[in-house]
Amino acid sequence: MQIQSKALPQSFSLRRALLGFSEPGESSHPMLVFSAVVLLALFAIVQIDLHSAQLQAIGLLGQAATGIDPVFMSP
Repeated sequence: MQIQSKALPQSFSLRRALLGFSEPGESSHPMLVFSAVVLLALFAIVQIDLHSAQLQAIGLLGQAATGIDPVFMSP
């Protein structure tokens, strides 16, 4: 007796439903694409800001407290 997951068929039906919203020859409006890219970029910035301590702990972000070397600063 084999137990099958119902997640796989549901994901395929969800994909078919999402693909059904657009017609085959229809393309997205450029302003909609631009807005989506900007919103995703803002979301990524906020997430990085919220989790900066964890990202620094695992070495994905540099140390923000080190600052700029004074040798490279102008007088």
